[in-house]
Amino acid sequence: MKNHTALIDVQSLSTEQLVALFSTLQAPTIEEMHGEYAASMLSQPNPLATLAGLSLSNPLLPWQSKAFRPVDQHTGSGYNTFLLGSRTIRLYPVQTLIAPSRYDGQPAYQLVYRYFHSLCGAINMVDEIRKLDDGRYLGIGTWGFNKKQRQIPYPFLLQGPHYDYRGDIGRIRRGFQASTAQIPALT
Repeated sequence: MKNHTALIDVQSLSTEQLVALFSTLQAPTIEEMHGEYAASMLSQPNPLATLAGLSLSNPLLPWQSKAFRPVDQHTGSGYNTFLLGSRTIRLYPVQTLIAPSRYDGQPAYQLVYRYFHSLCGAINMVDEIRKLDDGRYLGIGTWGFNKKQRQIPYPFLLQGPHYDYRGDIGRIRRGFQASTAQIPALT
C-alpha cells in the first residue's frame, strides 16, 4: 500500500498545517538516517521568520543539506552543509537521538545543537524530524532563550540521502546532557 503522504505537496502547506501533518508521521530510526539530505525551508510562522529563512538561501553561503550518521543504536552525529563559492563546507554539528516531540510527545528524530560549541548551540537550536515517505522527511526547527521562544515551529524539508556522510565535525560541549531545556517532553 502506498503511503498517503507521498501525494502531499508540503511546499503549499501553512506552518499550522505542517505541524498538524508532523503529528501524523513516524520517527525514522537512528540507523535509517545516514548520509546527506538536501534541505529546504517550508512555510514559516511569521514574516520575520520568513526573512530569516531567506538568509539560508543567500547567494554568499546558501544552505544545502543536513547530514547524519549513527554512532550507536541510540545516538548519532550530524552537521549542516553550505556552499561557499564552489566548495561545500560543514557547519553546525549536532547530536541525534530519538526522543519525545515537544509537539505531541511521540518519538521524533531529534537534532540537539547544544551538544557542540557553535552559533546554533548558543541559541539552543533543536530540530525534530519525522518521515513523510521514502526519501522525504519533514523537520521542525526550534530555537530560543526561553520556553515560549522554543515553541515556535520553523518547518523544513529533507530529501535523500543524496550524498555520503563526509565525517564528524565540531567541539563537544563538556559535561552537556540533553534535558527538558532542549527536549521538553523528556522525563
